[in-house]
Amino acid sequence: MHTIRLRFVALFMVATTLTLALFGIYAQQLLSSELEQRFESVQTETLQRLRLSTVQPVWDFNALEIQNVLLAEIQPLEVAAIQVLDAKGKVFAAIARDASGQAVAGLVPSSTSSIRRTTDLFRENTLTGNVKDSVVNIRIGQVVVDFSRARIDQALASDTLRRIVEIIVIDAVLLLALAFSLRTVFTPLAALRDALFSLAQQDDEEVRELPEDKRNEFGEVIKGFNLTQRKLKGVMQRRRVSEEALRHAVEKTEAAYAELQSTQAALIQSERLASLGGLVAGVAHEINTPIGVALTSASVLNEGTTQLRDSIEGGSIRKSEVMAYLNMAEEASRLILTNAQRAAQLIHSFKQVAVDQTSEMRREYELGGYLQEVVSSLRPTIKQGHGQVSIHCPSPVLVEGLPGAMAQVLTNLIMNALTHAFEPGVGGQIDIHVSSAGDTVTLSLSDNGRGIPSEDISKVFDPFFTTRRGRGGTGLGLNIVYNIVTSRFAGSIEVSSTVGTGTTFTMRFPRVLPPSTNKPA
Repeated sequence: MHTIRLRFVALFMVATTLTLALFGIYAQQLLSSELEQRFESVQTETLQRLRLSTVQPVWDFNALEIQNVLLAEIQPLEVAAIQVLDAKGKVFAAIARDASGQAVAGLVPSSTSSIRRTTDLFRENTLTGNVKDSVVNIRIGQVVVDFSRARIDQALASDTLRRIVEIIVIDAVLLLALAFSLRTVFTPLAALRDALFSLAQQDDEEVRELPEDKRNEFGEVIKGFNLTQRKLKGVMQRRRVSEEALRHAVEKTEAAYAELQSTQAALIQSERLASLGGLVAGVAHEINTPIGVALTSASVLNEGTTQLRDSIEGGSIRKSEVMAYLNMAEEASRLILTNAQRAAQLIHSFKQVAVDQTSEMRREYELGGYLQEVVSSLRPTIKQGHGQVSIHCPSPVLVEGLPGAMAQVLTNLIMNALTHAFEPGVGGQIDIHVSSAGDTVTLSLSDNGRGIPSEDISKVFDPFFTTRRGRGGTGLGLNIVYNIVTSRFAGSIEVSSTVGTGTTFTMRFPRVLPPSTNKPA
């Protein structure tokens, strides 16, 4: 505030001084021009009068009359000296001012710094001839006048001094008036400033209002400030209430979000267990047939062996009976061995897939063969959904990563196709293509089902989004796939679909899984 006041005062004083100075300079220029014109006029008029008044006295050699004329003409202060010269250039009469400024007759200045003007004196003379008379001008002398600029310089100096004094006096008066005016302005502003600082520093809700006793513009400003302060206090109080309500809402939201995350984790775990349970049920159904055949064959072999033993002990054994037993034993052994191998293969595949899904161990595996094992473990479910799955892997693709997570991804994609892509009881074709280019593996799964509407394409990977709400759909299958591919495989997954033609999921991920991604989903 003090800086503003000083700047305002300095600006006002500079502007006032410059204005007065400019007007003073202009007025002095006018005065100087007027004095110069007057000085020129005095010179011209003096020379004209002397040229007229001194001709006859000079012609008559009347020194007294000339002296009287010179005394009269030297009265103006601009005239410093006058000399009247005869035709030969000798001083006929003279008058000049001495050091005190008094006019002294007969005084001839030896040197002068004034302006010297001269004029010749002529006498008209008439010549008489035989034909006619003629008039000629005879030069009878000269007048020399010295004009002084002292009066002009003194007048200009006096005017300059007067105007400087006027500027100083006016500046002083205006400065006092301005100081008083600024005091009436800045004193209420200082009070308002202090009130604003006090309002900003205090923490309580109390409103410290300024007195509204002034009956001028600042009184209205103070009233407005007090009103604004009261409203500001109200706004602050409402803001505190809102912040408190917002804090409680945030706490409730955080609690709900934590509960949602817990629920989502539980649903994901349930989805995994359900997938593993379906795998167990499917493998159990597949193993039931070879185990039953092997059991029946062993029972037939056991019965034939008992009959052969009885025949040998009774001594009634025949060659035909031995040959029939050998044929039956050979067929039963073949059936037992074949179905035992089939059961062992199913158990091995189930064991590998189940261990991978539960242990999450990182290892190197051949992707095409492993996908065959996963599809084999899902064969009962695929048959139940009337689907056909074909795996196309032209060359072996070795992958170092998490086979359990890969099994879960493939299981979820196949189950999603069986559930959503095909009409119930109709089924369809699912094609899995595997290729490798450098360090990047591309795996695509395509179906020829009903396709996904365009408005749902962008939401298929969102958690809890499903078109089968209430009919067994959780909306987590594809979300789990997306999280595994992007977070655990350090890859990407895209979906493209045409309604009525089918859907394709395309995954791209590094052949060697980065170590930083080897963590549970």
